[in-house]
Amino acid sequence: MTANSLVESDRTHLIHPVTAFRTHEKRGATVLTEGKGMYLSDIEGNRLLDAFAGLWCVNVGYGQESIVEAAAEQMRRLPYATGYFHYANEPAIRLAERLAELSPPGLDRVYFTLGGSDAVDSAIRFIVHYFNATGRPAKKQMIALDKGYHGSSTTGAGLTGLPAFHRQFDVPHAWQHHIPAPYAYRSPVGSDPQAIIDHSVAQLRAKVEELGAGNVAAFFAEPVQGSGGVIVPPKGWLKAMRALCDELDILLVVDEVITGFGRTGPMFGCEHEGVSPDLMTVAKGLTSGYAPMGAVLMNDKVYAGIADGPDNHLPIGHGFTYSGHPVSAAVGLEVMRLYTEGGILGNGQVRGVRLGEGLAALADHPLVGDVRHTGMLAALELVADKRTKARFDGALDISNRLATAGYRNGIIFRAFADGTIGLAPAISCDADDMEVLLARLRATLDAVLDEPDVRRAIV
Repeated sequence: MTANSLVESDRTHLIHPVTAFRTHEKRGATVLTEGKGMYLSDIEGNRLLDAFAGLWCVNVGYGQESIVEAAAEQMRRLPYATGYFHYANEPAIRLAERLAELSPPGLDRVYFTLGGSDAVDSAIRFIVHYFNATGRPAKKQMIALDKGYHGSSTTGAGLTGLPAFHRQFDVPHAWQHHIPAPYAYRSPVGSDPQAIIDHSVAQLRAKVEELGAGNVAAFFAEPVQGSGGVIVPPKGWLKAMRALCDELDILLVVDEVITGFGRTGPMFGCEHEGVSPDLMTVAKGLTSGYAPMGAVLMNDKVYAGIADGPDNHLPIGHGFTYSGHPVSAAVGLEVMRLYTEGGILGNGQVRGVRLGEGLAALADHPLVGDVRHTGMLAALELVADKRTKARFDGALDISNRLATAGYRNGIIFRAFADGTIGLAPAISCDADDMEVLLARLRATLDAVLDEPDVRRAIV
């Protein structure tokens, strides 16, 4: 098909996630055709450095032949196997074992899903089952963070703290609640780390007291709030929330869908503070985006509570056709090998230092109000007034200007609606690619600054 016919067919048939349908029809699709290393090519022949790893997920870069070979070999041997009726397949068993070895202590049980959204949905179902099975059926209320992201399933979207995922969907549900994010740049208690931690502890404690401790089941949090604009909590925040959850007898669910598998430096974001949650959700970097897969990891307290509940001879009524899919599991095993034996995890830790240095050098750019960074996960928050932190007027459509200028400069990143640039380059990024990324990012900021109405808007 020609480029024009593909775009036209897309307009007519393909529904895209998280788009305004009519706006997309008018704009037309950007059709990607090839990926190699850090770079993508589109159907018009443009070659673009992907500074967002697809959607926070292609951690090992594009074109890793060993992953392709692992998938092809498994397809030839056994392309599908159900996990129902006590059946299993070797790749799924081995990957579950490997995840238990790599994850924070105690997370020894693994349930496979197709991605992050249904991992969160599965975690919710397991939590409800756990408290019913252990004789505490009143514990149904769940709490998450404003600006947090926990997927877009029918239930998970309500825990997500972003209005776009609530609008017209009748969520959050009555049992879903939110407390303020630990957002240092715009915190009501200032930027002092301990004050931010204390504020979050007080907010969670107050919310649990409001709902009644006997009614609250769990608190959901990301180690870094990715889709909320890469909000990096102060060191000690997650550990404090873990301690409070223990005190209040509620489960801690850590969502590592974005932060897992080297994105923030260590294998999992929890490791920065030595935190072991009761449940942990993962996806994205689990297969580096090469095949759909997610997982819920749970500790033995939750597992045993479900396993030993009433009528425990009856099956637990939760399952997916593709849970533990052998091809996805084979891909996941090879990706784990690349992280560890292949040195990609260590490479990301080195490159993350340079990313932080390069972004710090952009802090005095006229458009940049705040720089946030941990490992290979970062953001630049743009403002019209550095003193007041006022954002640009929505009529300027600064997000679209950033994305358009970036594309012209050969770089793809996440342009959030509030004018924040999100960055999540592959952790396999080499030194030269990192310098190209930083140069093209600066060129993009300069290009947007040079637009007359943007320059006039700056105070």
